[in-house]
Amino acid sequence: MTEQEGSSRPPASHSGPLPWVRMRSAPAGPQVFKRMIGDVDPKARPGDIVAVYDKSDAPYGVAFFNPKSLLTLRILSKDVAGFDAEAFFADRIARAISFRREALGLDKTTDAYRLIHDLGDGFPGLVADRYNDYIVMEIYSLGMFRQIKRIEKIFAAHFPGAKFVHRASHHTESMEGFRVEPAGPCKTRIKENGILFEVEPSAGYKTGFFCDQRENRQAFAAFAAGRKVLDVCSYTGGFGLYAKKAGASEVSCVELDPEASALARRNANINGLRVDTVCADAFPYLRQMAANRSRFGLIVLDPYKLIATKDGYALGRQKYIDLNKLAFGVLEEGGILATCSCSGMLSMEEFQQVVRTAAGVTGRRAQVFRKSGAGPDHPFAADHPEGEYLKVLWCKAG
Repeated sequence: MTEQEGSSRPPASHSGPLPWVRMRSAPAGPQVFKRMIGDVDPKARPGDIVAVYDKSDAPYGVAFFNPKSLLTLRILSKDVAGFDAEAFFADRIARAISFRREALGLDKTTDAYRLIHDLGDGFPGLVADRYNDYIVMEIYSLGMFRQIKRIEKIFAAHFPGAKFVHRASHHTESMEGFRVEPAGPCKTRIKENGILFEVEPSAGYKTGFFCDQRENRQAFAAFAAGRKVLDVCSYTGGFGLYAKKAGASEVSCVELDPEASALARRNANINGLRVDTVCADAFPYLRQMAANRSRFGLIVLDPYKLIATKDGYALGRQKYIDLNKLAFGVLEEGGILATCSCSGMLSMEEFQQVVRTAAGVTGRRAQVFRKSGAGPDHPFAADHPEGEYLKVLWCKAG
């Protein structure tokens, strides 16, 4: 029987007010694709929280339901009996905040960090970032969209006076079937390890800033003293500003987006730091640097996601090779390259092969001395390894 035909026969063990869904097959992780759906309660509506059962009618969990989405069920909890949404969200949010504030102690070094990291915190379809007095929530699922006011209220109890911004990509809105009203222009300043950044929560990429690179920015700065530094795909200047404050002799921040490049310049001014902000495409810029025989002692490559779909894998992988090849071409003997990939479809092992290929083509010996990823406020669920999206390889060039 298809989902569209439906079945009015509920699972034998079902009780309580939640609509039910019976799966045809169970997933390996917390997301259930449309092809895995069996029967659906006629009362179930898109965005509802539903009780989920396996094909033998055994309770499986509680999930967001959206028949429009390829991810028809997003599992919230394995406990079906007595599920209370208000108590569930209040408890999950309190645990997530406690982890950041008490276990990680992030308030000691910054007022900008991720509060909720999607499935890593048990919130399928939501990330939430704190930027000083703003909380920016990027929504990826209809179910989470319908819960957003409840979540806001809970956050407000932990962060009195917080201002909220909601964001979602046009692609997500189309695939999930909701629309977020655009927020008006707003700005705030955050402090991260003693460095100030201006953030525009309603503009820019994702939620307006990349807290996931915080620990990597600090590690990068440790190599900066006395070196000529190149920050490629610099966005608003994070790596470059850390390097200059740590004593880099020169810093160039290269970014294609003119608004982000202008913000990097403002951030440098806010901190009283002198950096060269260049609005340019990274590929021709690096080729020009090679033609000019320019060399750098410390380089970071932090491009946007170059592999977004399975169909784009081969082309995106080649772009990673080309970008790293160009970086090795302008890296001085004994220089250090921190190269990043935020493409979840590219594993760390495959990324290592990319760097190996790029170094080999340029005749360089790449000594990988460190691997890292996103900061600890970006946890990933063990049953959803795709959540470990950010990969950073630290190489010394021979």
